[in-house]
Amino acid sequence: MTKAALRKHVLHAVATASSLSALVALLDPDRVAAVMGLFLVGVNGYSQFYAIYVGVRLATAVLALSAVKQGDQPLLTDLTAMFLLAQPAGRLAVASVIGLPQGPLLVVSVVEIACGLLLLALRPAPINAPRDANDIRPPQSKTHHR
Repeated sequence: MTKAALRKHVLHAVATASSLSALVALLDPDRVAAVMGLFLVGVNGYSQFYAIYVGVRLATAVLALSAVKQGDQPLLTDLTAMFLLAQPAGRLAVASVIGLPQGPLLVVSVVEIACGLLLLALRPAPINAPRDANDIRPPQSKTHHR
């Protein structure tokens, strides 16, 4: 399997998992909040929960699907990886004070880190990057379009 094909599979998996996660959070916020160690109180508590567990997850899914559609554009893959790595980075930043996440949240963190790092490892080369000897793509034409 090529690097590009593997990246596409990872991006599709991220989009699917993020979409399903958002759907479950939308349909049963109290259960998801309890699993994540949260207790939702009042309008602001639910609003903030939906912003993170529905809004950010759907944004991650859209970014991942956009990265698949754009193919070799590294920016969208990088943004998807950053969205995946942001939450575990925040959790790790305070781990020395409050400890590592536990239970399902630890599993979610590990998966987010693994997928984010895998996307960075499978990152497409910038469009104008020098080509290596193993690159079998035809050279881009130097024709100027008007």
